Formats: sequence, structure tokens, C-alpha cells
Amino acid sequence: MADFFEYTTEDPTTDEFGSGYTDDYDGSSTSGLCEKSGVRDFRAQYEPPLFWVIFVLGAMGNLMVVWIYTTVRHRLKTMTDMYLLNLAVADLLFLGTLPFWAADALKGWEFGLGFCKVVSAVYKINFFSSMLLLTCISVDRYISIVQVTKAHNLKGKRLFYSKLACLGVWTISILLALPEFIFAQVKKGQQDLSFCTMVYGVNLHNRTKILVLSLQICMGFCLPLVVMTLCYSVIVKTLMQARSFEKHKALRVILAVVAVFVLSQLPYNSLLVIEASQAANITITTCSLVKQFDVAGQVAKSLAYTHACINPLLYVFIGVRFRRDLVSMLKRCSCALGRQGSLSKTVPKRPSVMSDTESTPVLSL
Repeated sequence: MADFFEYTTEDPTTDEFGSGYTDDYDGSSTSGLCEKSGVRDFRAQYEPPLFWVIFVLGAMGNLMVVWIYTTVRHRLKTMTDMYLLNLAVADLLFLGTLPFWAADALKGWEFGLGFCKVVSAVYKINFFSSMLLLTCISVDRYISIVQVTKAHNLKGKRLFYSKLACLGVWTISILLALPEFIFAQVKKGQQDLSFCTMVYGVNLHNRTKILVLSLQICMGFCLPLVVMTLCYSVIVKTLMQARSFEKHKALRVILAVVAVFVLSQLPYNSLLVIEASQAANITITTCSLVKQFDVAGQVAKSLAYTHACINPLLYVFIGVRFRRDLVSMLKRCSCALGRQGSLSKTVPKRPSVMSDTESTPVLSL
């Protein structure tokens, strides 16, 4: 992964935030060079342990989701089931790239050009697919809660539509990740270290980079945020009119879903906007300020990655039906180990805000 701002007065081919580290110097001082070994050292100390923590925690949660859906439930019953399973797979593939980026931060890229392109593309495919699947979930919950009659009429076809939606999400994500296949390169840095980074080519100037960053900001943040805000705003209005003891819990969970998305993704995408502006018109020319943005970029990036750990908690484990399946699986494991009855406590069966049961569409989310 790279410094956030990397540009030189001789070569305008800057790399995108989070896709490699090109050099120790930037053309931002009076001499044309800005020494950035301190940023590289910060990255080497900060990213590897944090990425491994995110990888372990996220893998545990998302593997549990995949295990429940493929072994306990045996079949997917709702659109939400389909989206959540695909979201877990996307998060797992995304998390699978973090050990490589951790190694890249610590000792440079040692896996070759082909693997650099593959890992960069897989990282971006699953970044986009995760964000777009969150968008699909919000639309599905809107239909289930607000458009109850339409949801009931389409009950037999909704699972088929969800498969088409997931196919569309993966297709769009692959297309959006094509720049990673094309422009990802292994570039030599200081101290004989190589780094996997985006190199757009001098003849293209910065127009390609601006386009790539704009697509990431629009499709990876703005579109999901707008759709989630609109859908959940109407859902909240509908829940406020409902007379149920679950109403306040529903509102709290909706607030948590939106707040976590905004808090984890807004800093990252705000800095991407600055990076795109910098590519269009270099206005930050102070070396110290450039290095401050580089460090801020590393922190914002890691904050955005934590969403892969939080997704299972927000979108799955809060659901009553999923918790019931989880307890059922743990009971089976307990019986297999000769510890029957150790998990005798049952989960309350009242509908939950995150429950995806078909029988309680008003409070399903």
C-alpha cells in the first residue's frame, strides 16, 4: 500500500491511495524532492499488526456466516439471505488480500508482477461488491418494510431477483477493478525494496487517475450512502408509525448501521477527494503537509477496512433467526463433544429488527 500523496515534478503518474508504495520522495519541496522515509517507517510499524487483527477477526465472523448459511440452513430463503452470504464471501476475499499488503508494508513486494495485479484487482473487486451489496440490503429492507404488498406479491420471485442483483454487483465490481489489472505495477523504491503500486503512464497525465478515483468515490461511497439514507429514512418514518415494543430497538439498529458506514468510510473517501483534487491541480506543495496527509491516509484506510469485521455483527448476528441457527449449531458441537445441555439457554423468539423472517415484515431489517 502506498503513501497517500505521491507525485513528482518530473512524473505526474501518481498512484491511488491504498494500492502500493512507489518511492521515498515527492516533488513538493523547493528542491523538487520530499524525503518520506518517515511515512514509510510509520506504515511498516502501523499497518502489519492492524491488518492481521482485522484479518483474523473479520475471517472468524464471516466464516461463521458462510458456515451457518451452507450447513445449518441448507438453503437460502430470502433476498437478505442471498445478499448476506455474498457479502460474507466478498468480505472474506477482501480480507484475504490484507496479509499481502501487510507484507508489502513491512518488507516490500516479493510476489511478482502477476500476483501484484491479481491481489490489487481482487482487493478492489471485493471493496466495490461489499459496498454495492450493502446498498442492495437497504433496498430489500425498504421493500419488505415499506412496500409490504409488493413484497408479498413478489415473494416467489424475490430470490431469483436477488441472484440477478448479486450477478450484477459482481459484474460491475469486476469492470470497476479493470484499472487494477491494467495499471498495477511492481516499482522499485529506496533501499532496493519493490512495491506493488498503480502506475498510470506519463502520456495519460493524471486524467486516468482522476477517473479511477472518481469512480471509486461515487460507486464505493456516494451511491451506497444516498441509497441507504433514502431507504432507511423512509423505514424510520414507517417504524415511527408502528405500535410495537420493538420500535425503539429497530431505530437504534438502523442508526447503528448508517453511523458505522459513515464513520468508517467518510474519512477514507474524503481523503480520496483531496487526492483526486491534487491530481487535477497540485496545490499542496509543502513537504510536511504532504507527509501529514500520507499518515492520515494510512489511518483512514485502516478505519475503512474495519467494516469487513463489523458487517457480520450489524447485518447478521443481530438477527433472531440467525442467532437461533448459531445456537443450534453450537448445541450440535456441544453434543458431539459429550457436553449436552451446556448451551440449554434459548434465544427469545420475538421478532427482531434484524430478523429476516418472512412472517414479520414490518420489523424485519
